[in-house]
Amino acid sequence: QVQLQESGPGLVKPSQTLSLTCTVSGDSIETMYYYWNWLRQPPGKGLEWMGAISYDGGTSYDPALKSRAAISRDTSKNQFSLQLSSVTPEDTAVYYCARGSVESARPRSTVLRHEYDNWGQGTQVTVSS
Repeated sequence: QVQLQESGPGLVKPSQTLSLTCTVSGDSIETMYYYWNWLRQPPGKGLEWMGAISYDGGTSYDPALKSRAAISRDTSKNQFSLQLSSVTPEDTAVYYCARGSVESARPRSTVLRHEYDNWGQGTQVTVSS
């Protein structure tokens, strides 16, 4: 059974960097051909795909984040992480990590939960001074 768990601070000040980690159990993040994704859902809005890291370490991002996002991984801990710099209150959201395929590791206007086969429970991040 694959399980994902997000961790990180729930409150970040404007202009600072948001850092989240997703710990995976029941599967290796190096398993071919999975992609490990970060998504978020702002209050009152739909899911947004932010970026992903592939089984071989390649990364892809939503251009709308304007290079603020960086995804990395630690294969020894079976974790992958998100850093989002220069945050503003508009970055307030529930942040999720999820496993998917190459087809769902891309920016698009509508993101559906069933496009990913395993999800973390989500973690609320609020950007406020």
